[in-house]
Amino acid sequence: MSLRLDTGGRFIDRATPVRFTFNGQPHEGFAGDTLASALMGAGRLMVGRSFKYHRPRGVVASGVEEPNALFALGAGGRHEPNQRATTTDLAAGMQIRSQNHWPGLGFDIGALNARLARFLPAGFYYKTFLSPPAFWKHVYEPLIRQSAGLGRAPQAADPDGYEHFHIHVDVLIAGGGVAGIQAALLAGEAGARVLMMEQTAHWGGRAPVDSVTVAGQPAQDWLRAALARLDAMKNVTLRTRCGVVGVYDHGYVLADEQPPPPGPRHRLWKIRARQVIAATGALERPLAFPGNDVPGVLLASAVRDYVVNWAVAPGRRTVIVTNNDDAYRTAIALVEAGLEVPAILDARGQANGPLPERARALGLRVETGKGIGKVRGKTRVTGAGLCNQRGSGLVTEVIPCDAVAMSGGWSPVVHLWSHCGGKLIWDETQAHFRPDPALGPVSHDGVAFVHCAGAAAGALQAGPCQTTAGQAAGAVLKLLGCKAGAPDHATAEAEAPLAPVWVMPQRAGPALRAKMWLDFQNDVKVSDVQLAAREGYESVEHTKRYTTLGMATDQGKLSNINGLAVLAESLGAGIPQVGTTTFRPPYTPVPLGAIAGQARGKTFQPLRRTPMQDWHEAEGARFEPVGQWRRPYAYPKGESLAQAVRREVRNTRENVGLLDASTLGKLLVKGPDAGRFLDLLYTNMMSSLKVGRCRYGLMCNENGFLMEDGVVARLGEDSFLCHTTSGGAEHIHQHMEEWLQTEWWDMRVYVANLTEQYAQIAVVGPKARQLLERLGGMDVSPERVPFMGWAEGVLATIPARVFRISFSGELSFEVAVPAKRGMAFWQACLEAGADLGIAPYGTEALHVMRAEKGFIMIGDETDGTVTPQDLGLDWAVSKKKDDFIGKRGQARLHLSGPDRWRLVGLETTDGSVLPEGAYALAPGRNANGQRNVQGRVTSTYHSPTLGRGIAMGLVRRGPERMGEVLEFSSLDGPPVPARIVSPVFYDPDGEKQNV
Repeated sequence: MSLRLDTGGRFIDRATPVRFTFNGQPHEGFAGDTLASALMGAGRLMVGRSFKYHRPRGVVASGVEEPNALFALGAGGRHEPNQRATTTDLAAGMQIRSQNHWPGLGFDIGALNARLARFLPAGFYYKTFLSPPAFWKHVYEPLIRQSAGLGRAPQAADPDGYEHFHIHVDVLIAGGGVAGIQAALLAGEAGARVLMMEQTAHWGGRAPVDSVTVAGQPAQDWLRAALARLDAMKNVTLRTRCGVVGVYDHGYVLADEQPPPPGPRHRLWKIRARQVIAATGALERPLAFPGNDVPGVLLASAVRDYVVNWAVAPGRRTVIVTNNDDAYRTAIALVEAGLEVPAILDARGQANGPLPERARALGLRVETGKGIGKVRGKTRVTGAGLCNQRGSGLVTEVIPCDAVAMSGGWSPVVHLWSHCGGKLIWDETQAHFRPDPALGPVSHDGVAFVHCAGAAAGALQAGPCQTTAGQAAGAVLKLLGCKAGAPDHATAEAEAPLAPVWVMPQRAGPALRAKMWLDFQNDVKVSDVQLAAREGYESVEHTKRYTTLGMATDQGKLSNINGLAVLAESLGAGIPQVGTTTFRPPYTPVPLGAIAGQARGKTFQPLRRTPMQDWHEAEGARFEPVGQWRRPYAYPKGESLAQAVRREVRNTRENVGLLDASTLGKLLVKGPDAGRFLDLLYTNMMSSLKVGRCRYGLMCNENGFLMEDGVVARLGEDSFLCHTTSGGAEHIHQHMEEWLQTEWWDMRVYVANLTEQYAQIAVVGPKARQLLERLGGMDVSPERVPFMGWAEGVLATIPARVFRISFSGELSFEVAVPAKRGMAFWQACLEAGADLGIAPYGTEALHVMRAEKGFIMIGDETDGTVTPQDLGLDWAVSKKKDDFIGKRGQARLHLSGPDRWRLVGLETTDGSVLPEGAYALAPGRNANGQRNVQGRVTSTYHSPTLGRGIAMGLVRRGPERMGEVLEFSSLDGPPVPARIVSPVFYDPDGEKQNV
């Protein structure tokens, strides 16, 4: 029975009781408790069920490595599954529930799985795939899907807030133990900008618990003084409850903070650090022995933490089992707290260091060469069976107890070091992997930017810990051009080397090894890893996935080394030869809310507004979504949408129309290599474009398929303005940056997205030039602004850049003005053109007019499988250039074959409008009984200009079949006949636009 001690507990405030419920039952803890310590203090030892066999589970650890005590917190929108009880602070009114059981924690139907263990070996779910498909589909799959997962996702909306915070620092220190604080002092006093983050609510790490002395003072006193020094430094920022979860290339780091109320629920830190010091400490390893998963079996360090920090213990009588000296600290702490330690079972042949001798001096029984052959109890420990470590597991004595504290040694927390490719070496003396200083993460220029300090570097003793802190800080400051001082010295009792013991007893047979647990959460046993080895899984990565060892929330924190050791033994190899799994970010889970930050609801993808948006709304425009924009579809005036579109087309063809084209992407590409860069991006030549001229260009992906089109204007010798589709600006900007940063990083090119810096208004129609001339300020004659040319000047007293380009086939000017003057220019156009029949038109009229001219639309005529050649745009694909993105893809036989579907125009024989998306039917049927097809409609409209339906489509060998009539599918009627014609329906010679 766990219990609350009458004295002690440096983190709790006994004057402030805190009430909460666990599975609906009321309990009480103290302010400063974690959920784990509060439940332990309330007498709750069994807190959950394991994933696979639903075995009873209790708290094992006291930190982020806890695999068992994962709770569902809160209700409604604040429901959070799989929250670690060991790292969650107790709060008044908390509602917590255990997981993975039905109907209750005490009686769980799922526990029947344990009786079926022989039928559920490692990898059993993979083996079910070998069954007949029907049996898998109707029997295995539903059962496995039903049992997958531990917690349940919340169903209601989350009412809490989350935010992101960006910061640049010289030095980021992850970990607020003695080593991290030492490094912060050295870096801060040298003048560097320092950010130190600690994942718990308290500074100092294990030093105060383990009675470490620093600079001749107790650790707690030294901490108080050191933190005061750091607080006084304006160049140092300290954060608790903030865990560094990922280190990425170029010093980019993510950290997840849980600030106290009334702050956001989580704050995601996005950090750029010139140097990173990982002072993340080490995690204690468990030992594998029969029954090591019974509630009441904890890590020795966790027992020590609960007694010293929260004044709770898992039991009154605790047996210690270990292969190293550190566990003796737990025995001493228990005795000093007034608790019993009936025996210390040490697997080593002798234990004569200062700590074992101190334990003997307290009258404790120390048994060397011994282990545990059996833990008695089901839902809590009732006894420990003593056996010879080198034996077969015969229990020679049963020691009555209600808790077992185990210690299998310590493993440095190397995750942050490994995130950016830092390599590890095996330390034979301490039996762990530690960072290899010669093979650490480096930036693109070869400079090391991640350094480990303290236990994270493999220095588990207090003295060497400070040495590594000084070395890490010294290396960092040297790279920053600063000089480091000397750290304060820390001391603790010396420890003798551990014995590399992973399994107890050493010569246990298969029956015993089937009861030894490596991964407590996923129910992976020693026998499971041995089975994986027998079945040919020699790679540690394959074994991990086959057995689920170290997967889910554990990620190898608790089970990794023991599993590697068992696998190595099974393969007859050494642990260094077997290697270790890959540590990837995040180190601890990051809530989806923290990742999203404020990007939720209306701000998930904020709507972008042009300077004329309010005017469009006031005029009753109907809108359509185009990426993050909402563009006017049409401006109905007491008429149907179809009638409004026809009116807008006719007015633009006959008078003058205004289109808000501000949404078009505008990317500035500038630099000495800008022309060469664009030659590689576009299919045609851009470097030969003259200043003051424009050119239509196509972009393809690596496979040769068309992904974007737009007009490029040359602004100067080293400056180009690339126009993109409304939904393509961000994508194309990202595309350019990706190639610049990953392939052509030596090019001297800069790309800036200027889309929202300018309002762009298309003035279109036969009276367009007359309108601009009325505005006054610049010459817009054909000589000054020829077709596919541009000029800069002033219109209506507003600075303007005028592009003579057309997407309608009419005389057209696209006028770009500063965004803040966009509405003024729009209004000036409306006033000056009142007697010219000026009227705005929307995107549907735009689409109709471009289709009348046979102009393609990205997303309509393209679907990711269409090449420029398919669309008759061979003229825009250079035959002279050595290379461009997609050139090799287009050379593949299946992209240049004669049977490709190619662009044509389509006219129904009766003048009606072809159904949108209709397929051109072909003789015969396929294997599924469906009609064969030979093309499809890509765009279809009623043309007000021509008075009949027009369409564009892709048809097999289309251009070779002019005049042929095909049948097109109809959803609710007979096939519709349509004739293949030229895709240019209106003004084929371009006389309307070239005036």
